[in-house]
Amino acid sequence: MKNVIATTSAPAAIGPYSQAIMVDGFLYASGQLGMNPTTGNLEGDSIQSQAKQALANVKAILAEAGMQMSDVVKTTVFLSDISLFAEFNAVYAEAFPGPGAPARSCVAVKGLPKNALVEIEVIAHK
Repeated sequence: MKNVIATTSAPAAIGPYSQAIMVDGFLYASGQLGMNPTTGNLEGDSIQSQAKQALANVKAILAEAGMQMSDVVKTTVFLSDISLFAEFNAVYAEAFPGPGAPARSCVAVKGLPKNALVEIEVIAHK
């Protein structure tokens, strides 16, 4: 059975999609920008500030589903510029420390919605 996961603690979907869908113990979260859910604006103009907010948004969606960051098994990261990779990694490592970090893909893209620097989507399992 497919369950829609939605929370006001993360930005509302800005298109025809759900924040996340839960199926058979797996949570599939849509990509999260570094958008402040209260203001709807990007959180700062640095990769660090936007990455921290994007990860906070992911955490809020997971919490709504009764999950936590340690339940994440796969992430996909989209960067607007691959030169931001090292700075992004420093923030990402704080959210997913040590052994057991999720599998990850990280790619540079031509552009992201709202001219964001980063977008993060996750798959989690409980």
